[in-house]
Amino acid sequence: MSSDELVALRHHLHSIAEVSGEEDDTANYIKEQLHTCNPDELITEIGGNGIAARFKGDKEGPVILIRCELDALPIAEENDLDYLSENEGVGHKCGHDGHMAILFGVAKKMNEKARSRGEVILLFQPAEETGKGAARVLEDDKFKDIEPDYVFALHNIPGYEKHEVIVKNGAFASASVGLIARFKGETAHAAHPEQGKSPALAVAQLIQSLSALPQFYVPLEKAAKITVIQAHIGEQAFGTSPGYGEVMATLRTYDDKVLENLQQRSIDLAKGIAKTYDLELDTEWVEPFPATVNGEKAIEFVRAAASSGDVTLIEKPEPFGWSEDFGHFTDRFEGALFGLGSGKNQPALHASDYDFPDEIIETGVKMFTGIIDQIMKKK
Repeated sequence: MSSDELVALRHHLHSIAEVSGEEDDTANYIKEQLHTCNPDELITEIGGNGIAARFKGDKEGPVILIRCELDALPIAEENDLDYLSENEGVGHKCGHDGHMAILFGVAKKMNEKARSRGEVILLFQPAEETGKGAARVLEDDKFKDIEPDYVFALHNIPGYEKHEVIVKNGAFASASVGLIARFKGETAHAAHPEQGKSPALAVAQLIQSLSALPQFYVPLEKAAKITVIQAHIGEQAFGTSPGYGEVMATLRTYDDKVLENLQQRSIDLAKGIAKTYDLELDTEWVEPFPATVNGEKAIEFVRAAASSGDVTLIEKPEPFGWSEDFGHFTDRFEGALFGLGSGKNQPALHASDYDFPDEIIETGVKMFTGIIDQIMKKK
């Protein structure tokens, strides 16, 4: 598949963007295209809309899994493009359309070259943005006969020059989880708030206290952050003292153990505040992402592929603050997630004017095929 064909494929994927768990048209299009690459096996509906294309060699050897993502985000576009998303309010604002195009390029390479040993599995994973997709794939019975020796993925990174490859030993992306704390009291007339149980002060106190938690419960050498993303009390009724309120926050750190501690501290804090104001409390954890930790062997193959492909390599001293559910894979298998620079002035991931740069598709293909070659030639 030529560069122009991969670009056209990305543009079509961009135009049919679908949110997590609803990637039906995207998955159907991918299945149609993958058939042209003649995989030895095509596993569909894995973990939901997931698809795995298996390319097997003639002899026993290493099994390599490379993953990309199917889903887009519930973010409307603000771009002037010929291939704008046809689904209102949904856009590929994280570059997963580009990641899929890269894997198609790898699939074409697998079809074109002789496969003497080992196996390459190209996984198109659903629901990455909600943190649910990787876990569902791994739990699916269809994945049970897949036992990779190595797993790899990339993510485009704005703020770095195009084509640069960003690597780091150990933790590469943070662990995170969302907290929803719901306070239930009793409504009353706004003239007589004492006759009800308003959660207003509880919500305000929880916002302040959550924001301060890392300061008091996380060691100096460990990074952690709690970001309150939304808060709400009552309704827009000026004659009413509210009886319901909720706070939503994201907890984030590079260490799964630190995150577990922060989670417990957050619950204890919310319970204490609810008791102080005589409110009922309900809490819920959503969108959990483990830390993505790179394996020593796997990341060396990434470095070797960059070197052999004459690609500029950037060694990052600290992990990225965002999260990726590829951590479920690296927690179970030897693997690595690396970054691919998408432009110094590229809009940020999840920005409404973001669009994946077509120029870096071939670099992504080169990196993955280079990694495969490095592993397969190793005795």
